[in-house]
Amino acid sequence: MAAFPIKALIMYFLPIDYQEPVFRPPSEAFSLILQVTLGCSWNRCAFCEMYSTKKFRVRSEKEIINDIKAVARINSGIKKVFIADGDPMVLPTNKLLKILHTLNKSFPDIRRISIYANARNILTKSDNELNALREKGLKLIYLGIESGDNEVLRMISKGETSETIVEGLQKARKAGIKCSVMILNGLGGKKFSEQHAVNSAEVLNLTQPEYASVLVLSFPLGIKRYIDRFNGEYIEMSKKDLLMEMRQMIENTNLDQTVFRSDHASNYLVLKGNLNRDKQKFLDNIDYAVNHPGILREDWQRGL
Repeated sequence: MAAFPIKALIMYFLPIDYQEPVFRPPSEAFSLILQVTLGCSWNRCAFCEMYSTKKFRVRSEKEIINDIKAVARINSGIKKVFIADGDPMVLPTNKLLKILHTLNKSFPDIRRISIYANARNILTKSDNELNALREKGLKLIYLGIESGDNEVLRMISKGETSETIVEGLQKARKAGIKCSVMILNGLGGKKFSEQHAVNSAEVLNLTQPEYASVLVLSFPLGIKRYIDRFNGEYIEMSKKDLLMEMRQMIENTNLDQTVFRSDHASNYLVLKGNLNRDKQKFLDNIDYAVNHPGILREDWQRGL
């Protein structure tokens, strides 16, 4: 699971008929969540159950605009908006621009608009289109890299390669849009751990995202379901294996000033800081946790 679901209590205070489940990144906890698509247009990744209960649909312009205006009538002071569901960048640029225009007009104090995306949808946009989206307030893209290793990407049916991921992220950053990327610890299992770690670090090095986070692969519907969908030999990893994989990834990074986090509900060990500045501290913390496993979060503390 790559994000937190919105808590229903929050949604009840908004005049929006959300199509659940609705997910958002942890850092969008206090943002207005605007669904412009329902579900995910790809929805084939072996690890992902987020939108398995939804059939993909693009919401009509009228539905979206009505939601924006309904919220603005009760609170025009919204400062942050997160555009959902899975990959709204699949929309034509002119439709996205109209949505951004309406958001800016309805919420004059808005500071940031962010969105889920995948690399293939970013690559369908021209440089001019991405520049136009940024000028209209699209400041941040969240993208699940999952892995930088092409073999692992193929086995999880991601529909991307490390090359397309790098190209997409570089294109977004060239347009001035910040990128927050996610990598899944344990995604390839023990057999593919080293190449997953090393090649994921290489994608980070080549793209220098503003934000990067590591989440631990989880099995909300059971590990057997994941193994059945994994197009290779999956060998489950221990907590120590997962820590050593994250260590190997961090050790191979060469980043200028990427904000790094492993503080998602799925993580056993919380790390917060910047790479490369805090690289040695992270490695030392991991080494300590390997030798003192009692400090790791228990499964009940991870809330999964």
